[in-house]
Amino acid sequence: MDGVTVINHPLVQHKLTIMRKKETSTASFRRLLREISTLLCYEVTRDLELTQQRIETPMEEIDAPVLEGKKLVFASILRAGNGLLEGMLELVPSARVSHVGVYRDHETLEAVEYYFKAPENLAERLVIVVDPMLATGNSSIAAVEKLKERGAHNLRFLCLLAAPEGIKNFQEAHPDVPIFTASVDSHLNDKGYIVPGLGDAGDRMYGTK
Repeated sequence: MDGVTVINHPLVQHKLTIMRKKETSTASFRRLLREISTLLCYEVTRDLELTQQRIETPMEEIDAPVLEGKKLVFASILRAGNGLLEGMLELVPSARVSHVGVYRDHETLEAVEYYFKAPENLAERLVIVVDPMLATGNSSIAAVEKLKERGAHNLRFLCLLAAPEGIKNFQEAHPDVPIFTASVDSHLNDKGYIVPGLGDAGDRMYGTK
């Protein structure tokens, strides 16, 4: 599938299987999500550009590789996106964080923003948008729209699970934003849940219904 990278590392797939199980507890689900988000972050940042910096080791001076450019931005789509942040920030603790709260008005189909906080100079940063599920794609599409309105143009979308319907909708709206996911599942049911999926990620993460 063009524009979609499925992260099929054995550790990712193993942890995802445990998360899918309905008997997995809230505490275990939360811990696994933190662990798997670190692995997903490793893959979505695999091709970051490097530059050379002169440093001194205990033995001698060398030119060593360091990340080039301004700090990354992890943009969490509220609320479930926050579940991915913890593990990602463990891997990239210097990253900036944006929080985006949006929903689609069912009457007008317009994106309604209820919360937005982001670092300055989004146009100069790689922005990795995170949400565990890409189901219909509506909230993800709206969040990326809002980030683009604030100047972001170098974006990637990272999720745990994706449905073919959500991928199609997202790519039609944002063909310039690559998708990274641990699995492309079968389909959406009549309530908009991913099948086989893992249920509602936010509810399982926070123990709510």
